[in-house]
Amino acid sequence: MTIKIVTDSTADLPVDVIQRLGITVVPLLVHIDDETFEDGVTISLEGFYNLLATGDVFPKTSAPSSGMFIEAYERLAQETDEIVSIHMSTRLSATHAAALVARDGIDAPVSIRVVDSLSASMGLGLLVIQAATMARDGASLDEVVRVTEASVPRTQFFGVLDTLEYLHRGGRLGHASSFLGSMLRLKPILCLRDGVAYPVERVRGRELAIDRLCEMVGSQGAISHLAVGYTTGEREMELLAHRLTQFFPGDRMVRARAGATMGTYLGPGALGVALITADESP
Repeated sequence: MTIKIVTDSTADLPVDVIQRLGITVVPLLVHIDDETFEDGVTISLEGFYNLLATGDVFPKTSAPSSGMFIEAYERLAQETDEIVSIHMSTRLSATHAAALVARDGIDAPVSIRVVDSLSASMGLGLLVIQAATMARDGASLDEVVRVTEASVPRTQFFGVLDTLEYLHRGGRLGHASSFLGSMLRLKPILCLRDGVAYPVERVRGRELAIDRLCEMVGSQGAISHLAVGYTTGEREMELLAHRLTQFFPGDRMVRARAGATMGTYLGPGALGVALITADESP
C-alpha cells in the first residue's frame, strides 16, 4: 500500500497539488473575536485579508488538537499501514506536538513517522511535495523519512514584508525584536533560521527589497525545488516568479497563496520564496 503523507495547513499548498498527490491536510484554527475557523476549510481568504488590512481585529491562531490528528490518521489507516506526518517548526507552533500525541494514542495498525520541518509556509510545503512525490513513486517509509530529514537543513524561506508589526504582535519574531522600531519605515526581508523567523536585512523601498530577494535566491547555488507565494498581491508574485526563472524552470515552480494562519503573521502585501537546494553529497 502507498505511504500516505499528512501535513498541516501552514504548508500553504495549492488545492490542485493536494489533490494530485493525495496529501492530507489537518487545519490549524484561526480565532477572530468569538468565532473559530478552520484554516483553509471554513474561512474565506478574501474576507480574511480584507479584515486584516483594516487593523481593527487581530486574529489569533492555535494548533490542531491531537483528536483532529487521530481522526485523520484513523481515516488513512483504512487505506495504508504507513504514514509520514510533516509539520510546521516546533519553535513556531504546537502542531508537531499534537501530531506526536496522536501518533502514540491512535488505536490502529499503522506506522506513523512525525517530522519537524523546522520551516513554515511553502518551505514546509516543498518538503511535503517532495515526500508525497516519493511516496507516489514507490519509495519506502524509511527512504521518505531519510530524504525529508536530510532536506530540512537545505530548505530556505525568504520573505519581503510590508512591516514586521504582524510578526511582532503575534509573538513570532524570534530574538530579533529589538530591530522592530528601526525597521518599521523600511521593508524587512525575513528568513527562517533554526525554525524561528528573523529579519535579516532592512531595505529602503519595496522594489529594492524584491531585487535583494532575487539576489538571495541566486546565491543559493543549485536548487531542486522552488516555490513563490503571496498574501494579497498575486500579480506581484507572478512578476517575481518570472524574474526567478533565471535560477529555476518556471514550469516547475510552485505558486501558492498564504492561508489565514500564515497571513496572520506575515500581513498583507507579503511575498515569499521557498527553496530546497540540491543534494550535492556523493
